[in-house]
Amino acid sequence: MAERVLLTGAAGFIGSHVAEALIARGDAVVGIDSFDDFYPAAVKRENVEEVSASPRFTLVEGDIRDGAAMRRAIAEWKPAVVVHLAARAGVRPSIADPALYADVNVNGTAALLQAARAGGVTRFVFGSSSSVYGDRTEVPFREEDPAIRPISPYAATKRAGELLCEAFAAFEPSMRIISLRFFTVYGPRQRPDLAIHTFTRLLEAGQPLPVFGDGGAQRDFTYVSDIVQGVVAAIDRTRAVPLHHEIINLGESATTSVSELIHLLERATGRTASVDRRPAQPGDVRRTCADVSRARALLGYAPAVPVRDGIPKFVEWFRRHAAGATAPGGAR
Repeated sequence: MAERVLLTGAAGFIGSHVAEALIARGDAVVGIDSFDDFYPAAVKRENVEEVSASPRFTLVEGDIRDGAAMRRAIAEWKPAVVVHLAARAGVRPSIADPALYADVNVNGTAALLQAARAGGVTRFVFGSSSSVYGDRTEVPFREEDPAIRPISPYAATKRAGELLCEAFAAFEPSMRIISLRFFTVYGPRQRPDLAIHTFTRLLEAGQPLPVFGDGGAQRDFTYVSDIVQGVVAAIDRTRAVPLHHEIINLGESATTSVSELIHLLERATGRTASVDRRPAQPGDVRRTCADVSRARALLGYAPAVPVRDGIPKFVEWFRRHAAGATAPGGAR
């Protein structure tokens, strides 16, 4: 059943893939993005270049903190559901500017929830993060585990967003809200500051890879198509099932260390890495691993791209994208 979706962060890494998936299945998407300065706006505009050709996609430049603008957008477009993926991202940068992260991620989420409520939109999907679990040693991470010890302002803001969703669902019983905890997402269009993208770029340039700590930190790397599968299923669940507020992990439920990741990238690129060892950074957790049994049961979630397959796919995209960018008339 086709419907209109209001999607924040639509020009970002995950958002642009969600937009394409929704358009491909016949939905209409109103994408909102502020094109902030976290990384070049030209990169984000390129992310939505293809989907913008569809008459069912509309891009609106706006800031989620602007409650009046969000209310106008909802009043004008009358979406059936809001999917909120916009956020100030990054653990380490949040330590440098915690006030900005709180403003965008907490105040922006509150403003958007209120705009949805005022506009009569009762379905809401929130993009949260595995960082809310903190530096846990017991794995896999389960949704019922306490998420009360974040170790970065970014993690704290994501947990605050979940609690706002819980509160809105409590005092507005008609709202159906799902918070999705994403585990280390990678794939085509990944943000240029993230490890897989950074390591690939440096490997291709023959430059050393900065590794913080001993390389033993482990992550549940999740290919973007698997995340999109979960987001779309969550949208459909808010339509089909009466619910209050559900929290659901989206990951691969497998871990890969930084050292193992480098070996996978060496194999995919055919290059040998030189490692620049650096001290471990505040805010970085030692390990993440998702229990996805709830996602399987409630969303029919079935992650299909293990990291051994996803890394070559990413490298292939990176090389194709780099070639297009440097060719005459290329994107940049």
